[in-house]
Order: sequence, then structure tokens, then C-alpha cells
Amino acid sequence: MRFTSVFKPVARWLVLFGIVGVAEWGAASPASIQERGKTVARSAVVLDDQELQWIASHPRVVVTALEYPLYLFKDEHGQWTGMNSDMLKRISDMTGLQFVYEESFSVDQMLARLESGAADLSTLLSMNDERRTFLDFSHAYGGAGWVFVGLAGVPPVQSLEDLAKRVLVLPTRHALEAMIRRDFPSIELRSVKTYAEARAWVESGEAYATIESEIGAQLFPSGRLQIGSVVPYKWDADYLAVRKGQPQLLSILNKALEAFPAQELHDLRRKWFGGATTAQAPGLWQRLDQWVCWGMFVLSLFGLLSLLWNRRLAVVVRQRVEAQRNLHDQLTFQHALMDAMPDPMFIRDLQGRLIMCNKSYEDALSTRFDRMQGRQLIEVDVMPRQTAELLHAEFIAQLSTRRARFFERQLLFKEGVRDIYQWTVPFYTADGQMKGLLGGWADIARRTRQT
Repeated sequence: MRFTSVFKPVARWLVLFGIVGVAEWGAASPASIQERGKTVARSAVVLDDQELQWIASHPRVVVTALEYPLYLFKDEHGQWTGMNSDMLKRISDMTGLQFVYEESFSVDQMLARLESGAADLSTLLSMNDERRTFLDFSHAYGGAGWVFVGLAGVPPVQSLEDLAKRVLVLPTRHALEAMIRRDFPSIELRSVKTYAEARAWVESGEAYATIESEIGAQLFPSGRLQIGSVVPYKWDADYLAVRKGQPQLLSILNKALEAFPAQELHDLRRKWFGGATTAQAPGLWQRLDQWVCWGMFVLSLFGLLSLLWNRRLAVVVRQRVEAQRNLHDQLTFQHALMDAMPDPMFIRDLQGRLIMCNKSYEDALSTRFDRMQGRQLIEVDVMPRQTAELLHAEFIAQLSTRRARFFERQLLFKEGVRDIYQWTVPFYTADGQMKGLLGGWADIARRTRQT
């Protein structure tokens, strides 16, 4: 009812201005109509034979997409939207390219899909030396600064030098990670999967700060976080990142960006990042000609639609923030539940790489999770070599059979042979896809003493 009461007067105004606009359009001179046609023509892209042939033989361009409001995210209907989505739709109209989105859930996963050839394009990746080895980057079409995000109530971070001997948390394969490791070795760098996890580390006090795009940082206000200074001399430019080996695709995209009207690009950025407005022509009251009513129609229509769109967008952003908060709460609970278990527990992926473990697992092997994360048993020195090779081979064999294992055995650890009760079970996603192994063990002698 509330929406209907708002929409009815809006509809009446739109109909009124539409009638005035159509009348003025009909009264427009043939010369003005011809000029409008020229403006559209200037935005067309002239492609050569090789580029046209490439488009014909590649009907779909796979875009690896990561939700990052307001650049690229899903609306309440599950459709991709945002500034980058609007940009690709416009390029599609100009060139005939058809873009298909495949969702990723971290920067590391996006890069892996591009490296493997599972995706052709990304709209969210910044340029650095590592990425240039397997990616080509288009002309830049905008950008923002990198900013420090730290805990509220403490002095804000002003420079990377302020983070010496402190923990800086970044998503894995962050654009600035290699530079920080090389030029600022005194910073204790930690890696997580997403920006949301990085902010959670800062909120919990596990890290002193993280680094995020200035636009992204502004979208997630929190009473426990504060935005510090811009990272000096580091600019997060906007590019279209293309998997190497596709020079025709890169050329087509660059031609489209060159032909993209500057004012249209400016309005597109303002629409998403600053609230676009239509500038009024100078001397409005002095020039009462046929375009006055048309200008009023465009201005009113755009203002009304922008109001409705901004309200809708606010709801979408609020839902995304709430979903990320709920996900963080679930992850925190899972970690707390595992750490509460007295026996060692671990989770490994389909290649035997460690995804998660509890505190008892770290204590049993006298190590820390961040030393073992993403690595196989045979890649870390936490067990005798023959034990690590034996267990890794058993994990891989069990993944192929998909059977659970529960048995007593003797196993050689660094401190000696132990009698243990070992268990490992495969675990699956909601749609039935196997994701890895969940396992652990119990010290039989310790349990016997407790009994």
C-alpha cells in the first residue's frame, strides 16, 4: 500500500511530462534529429576482420565475478548489477560481445579461474607484477585510492611504516601483497579469503589493520572500525583484466573503451558512487525555446527514477551487509566449536591441503595453523617423513573410495609411537559434491587414564 501511494503521483507526473516531451520531440527540427544520430554513431566501434571473426567463434565471454558493491553484486532477484555490469552491457551493445557471469567467492579463486582458462575476463582486479604474467589489462577507465581500515578508538594508520611489528590482514593474493612483503618485511602479514574476513580480524583484535579500496571501505560503516589515510602513491585503477592469449578480445575491449563517451562514463560513475544528477543548461530562463520542456522532462524523470533506484539499492546493500554479518557469526561459531573439542580435528580439501583445524591439532603437532594452511602433510615438517607420506597417501586413497574410516592403530609422531583411535570421513556440499575430508584422532592411553 505504501509503495502504491508513492507510485501513483509519480506515474501521473511521468505521464504529464511524457506528453510534453513527445510534443517537443515531434516539433524538433530535422537538423536536431540528424545531430542526435551523429552522437550515437560516434559511440560505435569499428572492428577489423580478425576481431569480427573472433566474436563469431567465441559467442560467450566468461566473466569471473565476485560480489563487491557497488562495482558488481547480485540484486534481490539474483541478477548481476552494479557499475561494472552496466559497463559490460554498454560494451556488449557497442561490439556484439556476449558476457556470461560465473561467481567466485574470493580474489584467489578469481585469479585461479583465469590462470586455468575457466574464465576469460574480470572487471575487479587491480594490476601488479604477478598478475601481468598471466593477464593483459585494458585501458584504465577510473579508479580510487587504497585506504587503511583499523580499529576505532586507536590512532588511525597513516602509512605502511606505522604497521611495523604489527599484524596486517589481507585477502589472499591481494594486489599490494607482493609489494608489502618485499618492501616492508617488518609487517606481520596474514592472509584470509575475503575482505569481510579481513574486517572481522580487525574487529576482533587479531589484526591491527587491513587495506581496502576507498569506495569499498565507505560502504561498510561499523562502530568498531575506522578508515585511516590513503596508502601513499598507490592507486587502485579500474581495468578489464583479460586472460593472456586473447589479443583480439583485448583489442575489442580497448576500442570500446576509447569509443565510450566521456560524459556517459562520468554519469555512470556518478550514478553508482556519487548520485548522478543532470546538469541544467546555462540561461534556462533566458532561453525559452523548444528544448526547455524536454530538458525539464529529462531532469524530472531522472530525478524520480534515481530516488526509487537509490531506495532499492539501499535495501540491497543492507541485505548484503546483514548476510555477511551472519556468515561471519557462523564462521566464528564453527571455529569456537572445533576449538572446544579436546581431541585433534582437521579438515582437508580434495588435494589433501589443510583448510581448518582446532587448537588441539596445533598442540598435538607443536605448530600453528597459519604455518600449515593450504599445505599438504608432506609439505610441512610436523611429523616424521614416513608418517606424513603414509597419512597423505591414505587421505588421497580415501577420497577416491569415498568411504569413512574408523580404526585403532599405532602411529609414529615426532615424540614417539602413540596408540590412537583415528577417524576420517568425507564431507559434501548441499548439492552432493564431495569437498574433502573431516578427521581427527584420540589418544587411547589418555582416554584409558581418564576412564
